[in-house]
Amino acid sequence: LTSYHVPQGVGDIVMIQSDHTGAVDILSAELETADLLGEQRKAQPPPLAAPTMWTTEKMKEFKAKMGKEKNGRMVVKRGEVVTVRVPTHPEGKCICWEFATDDYDIGFGVYFDWTTVTSTAITVQVSDSSDEEDEEEDEEIEGLSPVGDVERGSKSYLRNRYGEITPVYRRNSHREVQAGSHQYPGEGIYLLKFDNSYSLLRNKTLFFHVYYTS
Repeated sequence: LTSYHVPQGVGDIVMIQSDHTGAVDILSAELETADLLGEQRKAQPPPLAAPTMWTTEKMKEFKAKMGKEKNGRMVVKRGEVVTVRVPTHPEGKCICWEFATDDYDIGFGVYFDWTTVTSTAITVQVSDSSDEEDEEEDEEIEGLSPVGDVERGSKSYLRNRYGEITPVYRRNSHREVQAGSHQYPGEGIYLLKFDNSYSLLRNKTLFFHVYYTS
């Protein structure tokens, strides 16, 4: 980008219009040298450490135990992606998870949302595909950051709050219990994704346990 030096006086403003979208940003000449918009665009969340992951062969014992728990079992339908949202807990330092499936494998990945935690309740989101999840995320971000609102930041800036801990790929959860843990990087919400979008015919019965440790 070409740098333009515009002479400014007290109370002057600079209007920047996009050639592609026509959107207009208005910057006050009274902003500090490192202006707010520039700082927001540069802001990046810290890197996330890799999780510790392992497997166990105690399938029958784990399924029997989770089958008795109120929320220890769910069905991930064909073509669906289930996202379990687990907020960091003020008394915890580490998240732990365990899961297994009946008969067939399932995709699994972990992500982190750097956001303020207002509730420690665990919630479940179901979508038809990862593309649909992206559309819902876009709607959420657009609702938080109207076009041209410099103080709230841009859509791309807010998207940077999401970090990848381990990508989604298929796990042999029908053969061994898949387990893992991750130390809290800070305040936010873990997104544990169970991906069955690649299956056009089979629903997957999922046995799942998530908890925190101090």
